[in-house]
Amino acid sequence: MERRGGTTLWRQIQTALAEEIAAGAFAPGERLPTEPELAQRFGVNRHTLRRAMAELAEQGLVRIEQGRGSFVQEHVLDYPIGRRTRFSTNVLAQHRRPGGQLLKAIELPAPKEVARELDLPQGASCILIEALGQVDGRPVSIGRHWFPRQRFPDMISVYGRVGSVSLALADYGIADYERRVTRITARLPEEPEATLLRQPRTRPVLVTEAVNVDREDRPVEYGETLFAADRTQLVVERPD
Repeated sequence: MERRGGTTLWRQIQTALAEEIAAGAFAPGERLPTEPELAQRFGVNRHTLRRAMAELAEQGLVRIEQGRGSFVQEHVLDYPIGRRTRFSTNVLAQHRRPGGQLLKAIELPAPKEVARELDLPQGASCILIEALGQVDGRPVSIGRHWFPRQRFPDMISVYGRVGSVSLALADYGIADYERRVTRITARLPEEPEATLLRQPRTRPVLVTEAVNVDREDRPVEYGETLFAADRTQLVVERPD
């Protein structure tokens, strides 16, 4: 590849790859050729190639995962936030495949903010379920779900059996529950969070804090969920 019309080599590479992605030469989620392969193809050094890839990442066309390579960016997931917010329902509604991985299930005293949201005395025993949410096999969220242990004493085993907050609550006879409130903020992830979401620490995550209540308006769950901001768009729905 040679410099043409004052256009830098890295810009020519960026343009060529962007056009190939737009034309469907690489499918969403597909890994691009390795750095050595691309450097050889375009006849440039790795520094020039990395400048082109950084620009593609800045444009949102590719994502670069440390130690794994560069991938074509998938479509952003629209994630509705409403009276009834369910992870699997939201994902299936967009004809995509939901999944999950249990990260932690423990019993511990409720921190001050958790006790307040669940209307419990500070230090009351709670169950914490932490899970990784996946879409089409790729992590998009980390959910931390707190339940009052007195009301849900076997939540750890129930969740382990059914693998879903909604199904676990249904097992306790709570077939329907609603959001009392959802708060949305943003922050930079901690190192373990960035690793789980396969993203750099310099890229922000969207954070939702929510309280779900039963039909008697009693809190059944307090949750904090971290969403990969480049893969998720939170959509606030009008109340019914």
